[in-house]
Amino acid sequence: MPEHPQHLPDRVDVLVVGAGFGGLAALHRLVTDHPDLEILAIERAAEAGGVWRENDYPGAACDVPTSLYSLSFAPNPDWSHSYGRQHEIRDYLIGVADELGDRIRYNCALQDAEWDAAQALWIVTTEHGVIRCRFLVTAPGALSAPGVPDLPGASDFGGTVFHSAQWEHGHDLTGRRVAIVGSGASAVQIVPEIVDHVEHLTVFQRTPAWVVPRLDRTIGRTERTVYRRLPAAHRLIRALVYLYREFYVILMARRPRLLPIATAIGKAQLMTQVRNRSLRRRLTPDYTIGCKRMLLTNKWFPALQKRNVTLTGAIAELTSEGAVDSDGRTHEVDTVVFATGFTPTAPPIAGHLRGRTGDTLADTWAGSPSAYRGVSVHGFPNLFFLYGPNTNLGHSSIVLMLEPQARYASTVIRHLRDRGLDTVEVTAQAQQAYNANLDRELGGTVWNTGGCASWYFDAKGRNSVMWPTFTGAYRRMMSTFVADDHRLGRVPAHADDASQVIR
Repeated sequence: MPEHPQHLPDRVDVLVVGAGFGGLAALHRLVTDHPDLEILAIERAAEAGGVWRENDYPGAACDVPTSLYSLSFAPNPDWSHSYGRQHEIRDYLIGVADELGDRIRYNCALQDAEWDAAQALWIVTTEHGVIRCRFLVTAPGALSAPGVPDLPGASDFGGTVFHSAQWEHGHDLTGRRVAIVGSGASAVQIVPEIVDHVEHLTVFQRTPAWVVPRLDRTIGRTERTVYRRLPAAHRLIRALVYLYREFYVILMARRPRLLPIATAIGKAQLMTQVRNRSLRRRLTPDYTIGCKRMLLTNKWFPALQKRNVTLTGAIAELTSEGAVDSDGRTHEVDTVVFATGFTPTAPPIAGHLRGRTGDTLADTWAGSPSAYRGVSVHGFPNLFFLYGPNTNLGHSSIVLMLEPQARYASTVIRHLRDRGLDTVEVTAQAQQAYNANLDRELGGTVWNTGGCASWYFDAKGRNSVMWPTFTGAYRRMMSTFVADDHRLGRVPAHADDASQVIR
């Protein structure tokens, strides 16, 4: 590979987009399995890290145990806590990327990608030129595009506005009157961190969330030393935590009638930490626990009861004086922080990928993403979409889904090479059948039946985000390639680059 960090070759065999968990998993797997191929990754930012680079707001941390939050080929025995902090996870991913050397081009965003059927390759336009590739592996992450509500009066507001994933560190919150819009996973981490520094904090809550204790602990030096010197002990802990987290699937997807166990835990924490009955009612959800993402925190309820905090309803508009809630009350604020999550059912990259018919992936999905096994889409040959539709988890680490996806892409490429083939495209029938089965399985889960409105549902009302069962089932499925579900082909004999087809 060229040494200059921004130099792009004219063509490679495989191009990976993104250097978060998914992109790094794919790059490592492909380089390991296909050392003779030209494989390159591009990353829009100046360093690796994905969502853990972008989300550096106060208190940012993971709600999945660190035992499960590392790539299998790069175990980390040095986590400081049982739930990882943002800076540690970012540094971990940067370290993994460094091990891959000069196979990653940074500050090189994908701008457009188009399938050329005549040459059977992808033509990818980036910030630093055009690169052609046989196979395109996109790993943009599901939580990469901030979701900001379009509020009336936004142009009239004279203060500072930003999203939690675009935190303005140069904007000191000390002594300010701050609005936090949202009461989800980001808000419950931010509020306890800033509440003692601001003059007043107004929390705009549309819907209360189920909160359960975060059983976090410091991992001492002795324990970390044991993990470094005895990797088997580290693997054993990972296996035990994995089995424990898989049990959650039984509650959420297989036996939702057992969810009162989790409800009791949530209610006990609320009862213990919030003595005021009126406030407790406002913080009690009216839907089944697990329907939305459960929040792990011990600090949220105490923070809301500080003297300088106001908990109010959903935000309705902004004015020159501040922010107006759903009851029409104006709250004087000078800073608005949107802790409003992301847009996983409308990934921005989908608008920049043009398939066999010339339509973009966004056009093809038309507001309702679907894919075969979460990675392949009819009409888009030789494309693998990591962390695609219906591969998100409600119980465990997404790393456990990303690595099988990376291995699957490698397996498909190996299948083609062994048979002298060049193109692969899932059939419409196979994709439809796969998703019909998914919808049936999701139908009985708490995500579909729990009575809440969540970001799991797309514009057409389909749950196009969640995986409905155990991660082991997904891993087993992804260990095989079903050729009959695909159209396989060769580069036309007249193609200009026929002599360069990979084998």
